[in-house]
Amino acid sequence: MIAWTIYITFAGALMVLLFPRAFSRWIALLTTTATFAISLATFFCHDLDLAHFTTIVRGPWVPALGMNYYLAVDGISLTLVLVTSITAVSSVLFSWDVDERPNEFFFWLLLVVGGSFGVFLSADLFLLFVFYELVIVPKYFLIAIWGSTSKEYGAMKLTLYSFFGGALVFIGIIAAYVSAGSLDLNELAQFQFTPQLQSWAFPVLFLGFAILAGIWPLHTWAPTGHVAAPTAGSMLLAGIVMKLGAYGGLRAAMNLFPQGFQIWRNWIAILAVIGIIYAAAVALRQRDLKFVIGYSSVSHMGFVLLGLATANVLGVSGAVLQMFSHGVIGALLFAVAGRMIYRRTHTRDLDQLSLMDLNRALPFAAFVFVIASAASMGIPGFSGFAAEITILIGVWKSFPIAVWITGAGMVLVAAFTLRALKKSFFEAGPAAPSGGVKEFAAPSPLMTSPAERPIHLEPITIPEKLGAGLLMFTTLAIGIYPKFLLDRIQPAVEAMRFLAR
Repeated sequence: MIAWTIYITFAGALMVLLFPRAFSRWIALLTTTATFAISLATFFCHDLDLAHFTTIVRGPWVPALGMNYYLAVDGISLTLVLVTSITAVSSVLFSWDVDERPNEFFFWLLLVVGGSFGVFLSADLFLLFVFYELVIVPKYFLIAIWGSTSKEYGAMKLTLYSFFGGALVFIGIIAAYVSAGSLDLNELAQFQFTPQLQSWAFPVLFLGFAILAGIWPLHTWAPTGHVAAPTAGSMLLAGIVMKLGAYGGLRAAMNLFPQGFQIWRNWIAILAVIGIIYAAAVALRQRDLKFVIGYSSVSHMGFVLLGLATANVLGVSGAVLQMFSHGVIGALLFAVAGRMIYRRTHTRDLDQLSLMDLNRALPFAAFVFVIASAASMGIPGFSGFAAEITILIGVWKSFPIAVWITGAGMVLVAAFTLRALKKSFFEAGPAAPSGGVKEFAAPSPLMTSPAERPIHLEPITIPEKLGAGLLMFTTLAIGIYPKFLLDRIQPAVEAMRFLAR
């Protein structure tokens, strides 16, 4: 049944184009809600063997080349399908009043979601690559058409980095196919590739995927792309697309080339630690709220890569849990910054926002941002804490020195998050009047700051509250009871061949 997440999403994308624009948002919402219901129902299904990559659908696709339409699921892929569906529902709700070409907007949005489902469920290496590349085109159009700050530059930079990473992935796939004569991920995981091949094929394949995961120093597309993207685009980039790279590195590169991984995993850990510290330090100096969150995403994805490098069950399980957690928290942060704040104030500059007293003008947005910030900092009770503590325990077993270094990164994360929270909502500014609609001072020819401009701050809408509520509930639920996910993730991790035994 989980395969229907792909089919329903693509069918919904076609229906959005065929029906009048008034129906587009409803079709998108019904589509994403249906996939969420399917993924949640599958998550509670006790008949699946989530410890192994279990076949869902298999049929010939290009028999001459050994390519099959082959879908399978285990605890890791199911976890990522679930976070994809959650993020998709919330991104539609936060795009409810998109009025510029809404049919096309929701068409491209659903293509990103459908392609992501395909990546997480593919058990044929070439099919995974097809879905992986399919996500690139709609990402470009979402940013280039509906984006804001330097949208053409951001869209082109993201696309070029993605295509460069895709080229490396393709080289790795060819190397695996020529050597093993198969594209079946289950068969490839059992094939003994030569150490010489693994020593160069692993870094090529892993780096190709890791670019999309925001690995330092090839991370610069991420903050630029996040800032340029519309709110839903930023939510999908942080919540789903960056996870495609981490998942591909885990499922394909690490599991197919375990000896190559053992050779290079120290370097992965080093780059991950640098990424955590560097991105957090840069975020501390940003004035644009979306840039702060964009660099925060790179820093948090560094924890994912560090967890993968540990090669032990706790570290890798924590990395997958961090993929889920950051998918939810990142989407929530971008929803507040892009939709609740920028759409109403037309600025993301922290110094300007600090003059508006948004805590009074937009109390619900302030509440959501406090929750999202606490989750992002890893406060106990939220999913971020559960993920990061699991990773760090795993890291202590493999790279104890890295734990001390990443501790500085966590302090920086807390510093830039609290700075952004204070300046956005809690720094003293002119008092805002109470009431349903908030307005600031009358216009003047000498206006220089938003506090002096006539800013009309509409109340937070019902769809925005529903989308935020879904994401907040998710991070709280997993933070309070992470066993819900770890019971499904750990058996799948234990079945992988790259673990240090």
